[in-house]
Amino acid sequence: MNGDIREFFLVLGSNRLFISAVIGWVTAQVLKTLINVLMTKEFHAERLVGSGGMPSSHSSTVCALTTAAGIVYGIGSSEFAISFVLAMIVMYDAMGVRRETGKQAKLLNLMVSTFNHEYKGLPEELLKEYIGHTPLQVLAGAVLGIVLAFIVCG
Repeated sequence: MNGDIREFFLVLGSNRLFISAVIGWVTAQVLKTLINVLMTKEFHAERLVGSGGMPSSHSSTVCALTTAAGIVYGIGSSEFAISFVLAMIVMYDAMGVRRETGKQAKLLNLMVSTFNHEYKGLPEELLKEYIGHTPLQVLAGAVLGIVLAFIVCG
């Protein structure tokens, strides 16, 4: 059993597509945290794993994966096609649905804080507002992921 687990991690650790995607995510999350510290002068550990912010770790992850698939298997491969379609969906969602959800959360939080003193029973915990991305954040994440994949696979 231990041999199977060790073999699994050895194979996974040698998979350049997987490594590219993980490095894309980790790098974007660290950069996002550092940028947040520079902007707010405060460290928020949630930024290390949270969504939203600059650069988009979603975009960095899927673009690193897609670029690595193109490098390793070629742009005519099924691996590239699947990861490209996935990347387009993820980035569209980050700029669209998730960004709009964040705007709605901001408005709802404002309403709750405004009416909380008059109405008992309103939730005290605020909704997460930073769950989507601007087009610039998505672009920055995409460029980061592409560059990292070339470093890992090039």
